[in-house]
Amino acid sequence: MTTFREFHCDDLLRFANINLDMFTETYNFGFYFMYMAKWPEYITLAESPAGRPMGYIWGKAEGEGESWHGHVTAVTVASEYRRIGLAQQLMGILEAVSENTHDGYFVDLFVRQSNNSAISMYKKLGYSIYRTVLQYYSGDEDAYDMRKALPRDVEKKSIIPLPHPVKASDETD
Repeated sequence: MTTFREFHCDDLLRFANINLDMFTETYNFGFYFMYMAKWPEYITLAESPAGRPMGYIWGKAEGEGESWHGHVTAVTVASEYRRIGLAQQLMGILEAVSENTHDGYFVDLFVRQSNNSAISMYKKLGYSIYRTVLQYYSGDEDAYDMRKALPRDVEKKSIIPLPHPVKASDETD
C-alpha cells in the first residue's frame, strides 16, 4: 500500500530514482528548501511499504484576484511505479489543497509539448491547453500551459484559451 506524506528535507537525498527521467526538471537545494519553507502543504511524497520513494508533487499558490491559483511545479513518478495511478492521486492532493486551503480559481502546470503521455493524462484529469509558451524549456522546447478550473471559477474564465502563443520571457499569469 502506498503512503502519501509530507516531503521532508532528508527526502532530497533519497529521491534520485524518481528524477532519472528525461522529462523531469531538477532544481538546486535552495529551490527545494524555499518551497518547503513557503508551501509545505503543496509538497507530497508517495512512498512504498518498504519506504522507497515512488513519486512526488511540488507546487505553490500564486497570482492575484481571479488569477489566484495552485501551480504544479513538478510531478513525477519513478519508472517502476508508473501506470498505477500515482500521478493522478498526487494531482488530486494538490488540487484539493488549491481548492480547500487556498480557495484558488484554477490549477495550472507547464508541460513539454513533446511529452504526449503526460499531456494525455492531464487531459483525462480535466486539464485543457490554455496557451503555448515559446522556448519555455532549455533547448528551446515550447511548453503548454494547461489549466483546470476549480469550483470557485464558476464561469470557467480561467480556462478560456489564449488565441496566440506567448514568449517565455513575457510569461505572466
